[in-house]
Amino acid sequence: MYVCNCNGLRQRDVARAIEAGATRPRDVFARHQCAAQCAKCVCEMRQMIDDSRQSLALAAE
Repeated sequence: MYVCNCNGLRQRDVARAIEAGATRPRDVFARHQCAAQCAKCVCEMRQMIDDSRQSLALAAE
């Protein structure tokens, strides 16, 4: 499923960027050498980043 229609970024693309260390939507865009266009995807990216952080925190316990 697409997260960013403007840049053609799918969930898996965003997830890979997060796994590679992206901590902000800006980092996700930079990893894919693009930039936010309409920014509708930013909230979903932030949620994915937060979910990843929570998963890592739970795994560390």
